Amino acid sequence: MQALWMVLASLFFSTMSVCVKFAATHFNTFELVCYRGAIGTLIMAVICKRKGMSLKTPVPKMHLWRSVVGVTSLAAWFYAIAYLPLATAMTLNYMSGVWVAAFLVGSTIWAGSLQNAKQQIPVALTVMVGFVGVVMILRPTFEQNQWLAGLIGVSSGVIAAMAYLQVAALGREGEPVERTVFYFSLGATVSGAVCMLFTGTSEWVWPQAWLLLPMGILAALGQWCMTRAYNDGATMVVANLQYSGIVFSALFGMFLFGDQIPLIGWAGIIVIVLSAIAATALRSRSTVALPVEDH
Repeated sequence: MQALWMVLASLFFSTMSVCVKFAATHFNTFELVCYRGAIGTLIMAVICKRKGMSLKTPVPKMHLWRSVVGVTSLAAWFYAIAYLPLATAMTLNYMSGVWVAAFLVGSTIWAGSLQNAKQQIPVALTVMVGFVGVVMILRPTFEQNQWLAGLIGVSSGVIAAMAYLQVAALGREGEPVERTVFYFSLGATVSGAVCMLFTGTSEWVWPQAWLLLPMGILAALGQWCMTRAYNDGATMVVANLQYSGIVFSALFGMFLFGDQIPLIGWAGIIVIVLSAIAATALRSRSTVALPVEDH
């Protein structure tokens, strides 16, 4: 079931990124973070109320850290989308899967559990192979004057990996998905609003401002599905399945906007699909419990 949740999350996030790309021409990065968070906060608050779920949490510090790293990564990604070609910004952000694998294997080796590290390495390799597929599809490009945006894009992937690991940690603590998404969205709203005090606000231009609504709804749905996936599944397998968002983006471009997918792009899609299948198969065959991944 973890595969379905992560694939759905990738679908929602890839659709949201199109809204962000258009909205970024009218609103600055922190406005997008704030409005996205506000819509998500409202949606999750309503869901929690309907479920009779309290918003009081026994692990406020964990939610605070998840919000800090999540909002920082989100702001960096939105900045990269605004100032880099969309394919390049997406590639750098999707490096988060590689960073997740590196963090998990590294922490296991650091803890001295070499046997568990040996079990992790084959799945980690599938994550890296999947990222090769991402590069084959997107074929990112940089201009000489885009080094700052590029560095920020790289940082968005590193910090996103930290956020995903924190989501998994919250799941191990038994935190409900809706409450986790609520506090992240609330953190995004507050952080974006505070930064807007210094960066200012943009004039609302219609009908472009309407893009904020689907952006927020899609983001909330994507966050819910992604959190559910990391709560229920093996972290590295979920990180691999996240690459399906690139496949969705490529297919959207072909069917909706008439973009052409070259042969290397189709090969990249096949690589991503096969790497996801391999990661799932390797994980299902594993007989050793990995404490850094499992609940």
